[in-house]
Amino acid sequence: MPRVPVTEDVQGQLIFLGTGTSHGVPMIGCGCATCTSPNEKNRRMRCSVVLGLPQGNLLIDTPPELRIQLIRERIGMIHSVLYTHAHADHLFGLDDLRLFPRYLGHELPVYCTESVEKSIRRSFGYAFDPAVQAYPAGGVPKLAFRRIDLAPFAVLGCRVVPIPLVHGRVGALGFRFGNVAYCTDAKEIRSDGISLLQGLDVLILDCLRLSPHATHLSLDEAVETARLVAAGRTLFTHLSHQLEHDSTNQRLPQGMELAYDGLRISLQDGDSLQKGGKYRCAKHPAGRSGSDT
Repeated sequence: MPRVPVTEDVQGQLIFLGTGTSHGVPMIGCGCATCTSPNEKNRRMRCSVVLGLPQGNLLIDTPPELRIQLIRERIGMIHSVLYTHAHADHLFGLDDLRLFPRYLGHELPVYCTESVEKSIRRSFGYAFDPAVQAYPAGGVPKLAFRRIDLAPFAVLGCRVVPIPLVHGRVGALGFRFGNVAYCTDAKEIRSDGISLLQGLDVLILDCLRLSPHATHLSLDEAVETARLVAAGRTLFTHLSHQLEHDSTNQRLPQGMELAYDGLRISLQDGDSLQKGGKYRCAKHPAGRSGSDT
């Protein structure tokens, strides 16, 4: 077992690990034009992003393909995890976190609401069994929960502002990092959330499909929400096979486009991530290695 993971330095970047809906694209058993497309931008794993922050790599959500996503992007180290909500497509890759406590030398910090923590403890009960917890790090996920609500908080040298999202019965949280915000899984962003999103350089927003859905924004609804926020650039995510990449982009207003798996954007163009100054790349924290990008 390596003590220092091999990992690319992604500081100052936000990386889309997955941009797909809960079914993923291609969808099992589907022969539609999007699911059979040779365009790699139509291949969508379940939703997640990684942010290279001043003090390490922050993972948002743990989708079922997490291991594949991290290997694809050459990210061998995660320093903290942040959850939007506890639906299966955002949670059930959690077991793939178990290597990171060994690399870190301590439990992996996990930032989530009380309800998400309860879901994790219920769904992954084996990880919290006292007898199993005695195993060396790497056998089970060893997690240190950090409770969040709607109050801003700090993680890995970055101030994070939670954004309340309407998403079925459970709701969800979006998050603002300086002038970049990530708001997946939403049917609506109410006025209090819209006010927290003013002045963005980049908005990342839920956009499930062409037709209306009970708990997600449709394409028309997502475009209207993006107009209310009025970010410099809007990237849509949580995409179903109804939204073929190239043809959908051709119909979108200027400044709006579909994200895709592997897309990287800069965090340095946004406003301050750290209180009191512009974002700057810091020296590698312990446990980071690899070449610059």
